[in-house]
Amino acid sequence: MSNFVPSPTDATSIATIRTLAADVVGKANSGHPGAPMGMAPVTHVLFTRFFNANPKSSKWFNRDRFVLSNGHACALQYIVLHLAGYKLSLDDLKAFRQIDSLTPGHPEAHHTDGIEVTTGPLGQGISNAVGLAIAQAHLGAVYNKEGFDLINNYTYAFLGDGCLMEGVSSEASSLAGHLQLGNLIAVWDDNHISIDGDTAVSFTENVEQRYLAYGWQVLHVRDGDHDLEGIYNAIAEARREKNKPTLIRLTTTIGYGSKQQGTHGVHGSPLKADDIVALKSKVGFDPSTSFHIPDEVYSTWAVVGDRGSKLEAQWNSLLSSYAKAYPNEYAELSRRISGRLPDGWEKSLPVYKATDPAQASRKLSEIVLTAITPALPDLLGGSADLTGSNLTKVKGTTDFQPGDTGLGGYKGTYIRYGVREHGMGAIANGLAAYGGIIPFVGTFLNFVSYAAGAVRLAALSKHRVIWVATHDSIGLGEDGPTHQPIETAIHFRAIPNLAFWRPADGNETSAAYLVALQSYGTPSILSLSRQNLPNLENSTIEDAAKGGYVVHDEEAESLTIVATGSEVSIALEAAGKLRAQGIKTRVVSLPCWLVFDQQPQEYRLRVLRSGAPILSLEALSTAGWAKYSHEQYGLPGWGASGPYKKVYEKFGITGDNIAIVGKKVVEFYAAKGGEVVSPLIKAF
Repeated sequence: MSNFVPSPTDATSIATIRTLAADVVGKANSGHPGAPMGMAPVTHVLFTRFFNANPKSSKWFNRDRFVLSNGHACALQYIVLHLAGYKLSLDDLKAFRQIDSLTPGHPEAHHTDGIEVTTGPLGQGISNAVGLAIAQAHLGAVYNKEGFDLINNYTYAFLGDGCLMEGVSSEASSLAGHLQLGNLIAVWDDNHISIDGDTAVSFTENVEQRYLAYGWQVLHVRDGDHDLEGIYNAIAEARREKNKPTLIRLTTTIGYGSKQQGTHGVHGSPLKADDIVALKSKVGFDPSTSFHIPDEVYSTWAVVGDRGSKLEAQWNSLLSSYAKAYPNEYAELSRRISGRLPDGWEKSLPVYKATDPAQASRKLSEIVLTAITPALPDLLGGSADLTGSNLTKVKGTTDFQPGDTGLGGYKGTYIRYGVREHGMGAIANGLAAYGGIIPFVGTFLNFVSYAAGAVRLAALSKHRVIWVATHDSIGLGEDGPTHQPIETAIHFRAIPNLAFWRPADGNETSAAYLVALQSYGTPSILSLSRQNLPNLENSTIEDAAKGGYVVHDEEAESLTIVATGSEVSIALEAAGKLRAQGIKTRVVSLPCWLVFDQQPQEYRLRVLRSGAPILSLEALSTAGWAKYSHEQYGLPGWGASGPYKKVYEKFGITGDNIAIVGKKVVEFYAAKGGEVVSPLIKAF
């Protein structure tokens, strides 16, 4: 029996959402009015009947999470925030897609209050939603006790046909079904329209059968334009299903109420003026008035804040009782919610001497994870089916799995992502966005490229996600050019607010983790070797944490070699050979460009100083190195298959050859004459 109770203001509220969508996009002369108009009924039902959040306290931890995965409905997100009482005024709506407004072209986390994750690129949002759902399931399993159901929120996602076409959504949805995430409810705007026209031209698969095969519950509301009771019942049924995520197929008419409804003409272009007039007249609104919101609509939507405020007060009371019954768990949960790291956790980081045995930096990473995991319950790791190669699973930890599989439990701290790099990255963004969790994920560096869309959004969204990216150069050897990353480093170094680390030894690996974990608003990629690396004579965690430092110094040098990762020891070998020829050579290790660039100019000019030419060395593309060096040595093209030492020899990345190259650089600049100025000194 349905518990749906219609309201006399339902029709007016839905009409308001539709006319606001037309006005918002029309004033900006840019955007997508069609999807928000078609999704108006489900939006109204979800938020006025079900959604639990407190707009006046938007970071309340047990709030429901809402993700607008469909980037073509971005105006809808802002309309919801305004009507529900978040910090988004009517003037903000009118400033849609304007410079420095709170309503940018697509919703951005950390920019607009109430936005959980940054969406726009299709498929990312629903994949983030899987991460949000995993986070709730994990934290609930860890901290909930009998009589204290503290963490039990739902995650709701709206997605469109385009989201379902993107491969990343398939990866994430497949894993969500396996993990039995009953707290995840996705509403598919089944309007049969994409930018190219009717989806019949490219998208004719049976989505329902696909999601049933994934292990989801699939429901269908056939009249998403009018059937409010059907929408209500579908959401209610989805909430009752505890062992499967739910996909609600909501058949709608894109641009409902427009003269162009049901066509791609209303998909990505503003409605014409006469169409907006006709739309408003049809629903009984004054066509001469823009951005009109009747008082009864504000009153109706005030239920969101009223309900949320009461629920948060009840939750705070429950939390206070929990603190008395479980003081240790309360202290830890409160710390994690606040985002603070445990006091003194960094003391567990391994410290190395030059006499310690050489090890691959992927192994050094495993040693770090093993050391810090007991002190950092916030860590939730995983790998894309490369656990034994990435060395990302700490011994003694349990897998995050449904309990009935016998493979682990929701308390588990290690996720088996399967061969789903892009989905893994997008899910990790959702984990980070939820709060209380620091996700780290593993794959080969070359295959982080599969996940580039998610990595880019992590940087834009300020998500602290750590990528453990092993097999980071031609040093992986026999797997050859298909697996050897050449262009990958410069790709990711070019992304703003992304820390790409390539540590040269144990202390630098510890430093990479130190800075990555302390960088609350920056994702990191740790580029790690397969081959063993010697521990350096003068490396320290403190120095490496600056992103760059002098690992071998000389006075009145003739040359500086700057290198990263496995090539630092080669640079040191070359420096020794040059010294024997009377050519004083400094060596600089530059494990992270971003962090080095954030150091004071005075420090950077001490490290990469004027007076002698600087030669960069890296077994990757040389692109970008002109920023730090006068001359560059690296790979001119693809790598090669073979034992790694032979591959290094083939490309001249050896101590002997770099000494020859270094001598040529010194002779060239001596012949040129004049002062050699640091490449860091620029006009602006």
